[in-house]
Amino acid sequence: MTLEELIASFREDATDKVGPYLWEDETVTRWLNEAQDEAAVRARLLLDDSTPAVTQIAVTAGQASYQLHPKVYEIAHLQWQPSAAAHRAKPVDLVTREWLDRKHPGWRTRMDCDALYAIQSEGALRMVPAPKEAGTLVLEAYRLPLKPLTNETDKPEIHAASHAYLVYWALHRAFSQPDGDGFDPQRAATAEAEFTGYFGARPDADLRRATRHDEPQVNVTYIF
Repeated sequence: MTLEELIASFREDATDKVGPYLWEDETVTRWLNEAQDEAAVRARLLLDDSTPAVTQIAVTAGQASYQLHPKVYEIAHLQWQPSAAAHRAKPVDLVTREWLDRKHPGWRTRMDCDALYAIQSEGALRMVPAPKEAGTLVLEAYRLPLKPLTNETDKPEIHAASHAYLVYWALHRAFSQPDGDGFDPQRAATAEAEFTGYFGARPDADLRRATRHDEPQVNVTYIF
């Protein structure tokens, strides 16, 4: 669906088809962009392994910290590729500072192992230990859409099968405006439930962290 079609669908469902509108196109567009971001995070829809600006980070010898692309929110896989052709690529394990403190005390100043680790913070990566040579970090990462919907002919980056469900988020936001004539908490809750029913609940930081290497995976047996 195009942005024009999504707005038309919103106006149909919101019974806001005749001007002057309760919600201007600019406002509805902002909510639809929010919807696509929400959907991408909740359902982990956009796994990128091919966009160089997102998936490749140039590394300098001796430098530990690097900025991630601003649209990346979760790393699925990380690999270190030294510049020297004779040196093979090597996987990098994502861990926490707490894990390194337990397993490798003193890691901030010295590492006595051949393993490579990385710590992901908000918008950045720290390699442990700092690389001794130049190279490239190669990522597979979940990200937000690269471009917002702006023009009438723009289409969401997520799969076309999910486009129509973005409208529910815009409806939720519209009916949640306390100072507007369209304020309707019941309809807002219903629209949000439809959106969540399709894309899932938004994961918190702890849940995303649970996918990392250093979190133990435990099989539990239930006895009845």
